[in-house]
Amino acid sequence: MLAHLHIENIAVIESSDLTFGPRFNVLTGETGAGKSIVVDAIGAILGQRTSRDLIRTNARSACVEALFRDLPALEWFAQSGVAPDENGELLLRRELQADGRNLCRANGQLLTVAQLKALGDQLVNIHGQHDGQQLLDPTCHLSYLDRFAALTEGPLADFQRSYETVMGLRREIAALQMDESEKARRLDALQYQIDELEGAQLKEGEQEELTRRRDLLRNGEKLMAAAAEAHAALSGDEDNAGAADLLERAADALRAGGRASQDFSDLSAAADEVRYAAQDLSERVRDLLDALDMEPGELDQVETRLEQLYRLGKKYGATTADMLAYLERCRAELDQIQFSAEALETLRQKLDSALDDAVSKGKALSAKRQAGARELEARIQTELGELDMPKVRFSVQMTPKAGELGMDATGMDEVCFLLSANVGEDLKPIHKIASGGELSRIMLALKNVLAENDDVSTLIFDEVDAGVSGRAAQKVAQKLAQVSRRKQVLCVTHLPQLAAMADDHFSVEKGERQGRTFTDVVALDFDQRKAEVARLTSGERVTAASLASAGELLESAQELKKRLDK
Repeated sequence: MLAHLHIENIAVIESSDLTFGPRFNVLTGETGAGKSIVVDAIGAILGQRTSRDLIRTNARSACVEALFRDLPALEWFAQSGVAPDENGELLLRRELQADGRNLCRANGQLLTVAQLKALGDQLVNIHGQHDGQQLLDPTCHLSYLDRFAALTEGPLADFQRSYETVMGLRREIAALQMDESEKARRLDALQYQIDELEGAQLKEGEQEELTRRRDLLRNGEKLMAAAAEAHAALSGDEDNAGAADLLERAADALRAGGRASQDFSDLSAAADEVRYAAQDLSERVRDLLDALDMEPGELDQVETRLEQLYRLGKKYGATTADMLAYLERCRAELDQIQFSAEALETLRQKLDSALDDAVSKGKALSAKRQAGARELEARIQTELGELDMPKVRFSVQMTPKAGELGMDATGMDEVCFLLSANVGEDLKPIHKIASGGELSRIMLALKNVLAENDDVSTLIFDEVDAGVSGRAAQKVAQKLAQVSRRKQVLCVTHLPQLAAMADDHFSVEKGERQGRTFTDVVALDFDQRKAEVARLTSGERVTAASLASAGELLESAQELKKRLDK
């Protein structure tokens, strides 16, 4: 549960600390006092999207901290490696910077905003006024049913895997299907490209090798003269001894002197090393000279080949490796088209099998949805009775999905919530006939039923009592008190009936200090609660009679909560 909330520099709240009780917590206050700012702050610490406009004017940053206790073993803890401390406490902190950056931590460990949101979704459910609009949207009804019947992770996920297999096979078949004229044009184009590339007799690395040879040939005469001169200097010619021969003579002379002196022996060995190096260099120069031996017209041949490769490269790839890869792709596509009939038949057989599997799993999913729909109807009907709507009928209508396949990624069903608000009236789609007060209570009933099946320990209701008053308001208050015996409830409200039913009551009050607007959140004692309930009942002018009535309302609520606790 959410035990403590610290808000700093959020909108008109400079600094505020709230300690919530484990059951029914209520926030009241004048319109515009800042009640929803508290909910926005909670949303921020749960990883919801925020705006830098939320930061208080002239403040460099804003901060929200939330302390949670008595948490279940959430899946997020195992996945992230973050867990409550030895006291079972989890402290979340989010700093909002004026430049748009966020700093999020859980028990001191840094988190991304996405990680914080994934955790927040498992800690708290916030139900705002817009949730009533979701109830009016038939596209949301199927997900409500699947959540209630706990089908999302199992049967729905199994069906969706089969459905994706079907769609993947359909995409492959579509890629192979083409009319005969289009197929003929593509075959001609592929065959031409293959013939051109194969006729070129490409070899990987050929361009680089030819480029080096061309550079040599373009400077062939100069290079050959230089190599010949170097080789003559090293190996000698008819008239002169070369360096290698001279070094050999020097080594022999020193070796002869070595018989009389060790110094001569050492020098002869050094002379041999130099001689061997000169001989090796001479051989390398000779190899280079041989390589420079040009055939007549060789340069023209090399440049013609390079020009051919350049033209092919502009069409098929910059290097011979790219062109060879393109050739392989052409061959593969040609084979695919030429043998497309066989491939199509194979794919169609796979598609038939995949469709059978998807239909089987879709029907199994539909059967579970049917069972879940009947149970949801019964549960909602019970809840509506407790919310002073005993004669309202609620039904879940399931119809087969239209379309070629009779299915999409959600399954084979269309789901619509139906309602009959008055005795004798036919059931009709809920978005066509429900009033604001009815929507509020139906949504509360639905949220209460859905909350029974999840591990979220805290529910927040932000003015979801819109359009409710009188006896209906009293029933809503009793329902929220009943829910709070299973889960922690925080409620922002204008209704005195809800405020009186609270176990912990906070007043959100706005004022001015030193030319600035400030909002404070104050925990109320019994007398302060009585004054606030009286204000909610009668407005600004609180009389002795309204105070007495507020006291009676609080005492009646206290008696009801005692019965709930038994």
